[in-house]
Amino acid sequence: MNHAYMYHGGFERNYHTLRAGATTYQTRTGVTVPVPEWPADVDGLRVAYMERRGKKFYAVRVQFEDRDIVLRKPVVIDPMRHMGNRRFAAEPTVVDDDCASALLDDVIEQNPEQRVELALLINRINQVRRGEGGFSL
Repeated sequence: MNHAYMYHGGFERNYHTLRAGATTYQTRTGVTVPVPEWPADVDGLRVAYMERRGKKFYAVRVQFEDRDIVLRKPVVIDPMRHMGNRRFAAEPTVVDDDCASALLDDVIEQNPEQRVELALLINRINQVRRGEGGFSL
């Protein structure tokens, strides 16, 4: 299963208006642009991230199939722990199960009020993985 992170704009300009199902964001100059399509080979967790001043990147939204959760408390993305020491690029950054699992652990820890909906998302990912003969996150 391929999981990925994709840029969804600057935090200060976009986070306060972010909603599940969002299909656009604003650039730093205020131009509204569409969120790009996820690559076809990203069949696992999709993580939207935003950049805060100072080059800090935050996971703000997690998605799988029809589940779309905007995090009430954005989670700082640790390049070593959450990306296998990879860097962000213009294209979505694909990560392995271990990185996606570590991020989801931190998301749940920092968003306990969203524990149920996050657990349902994780459960569904695991069901799909088991159906493909894979292992659980």
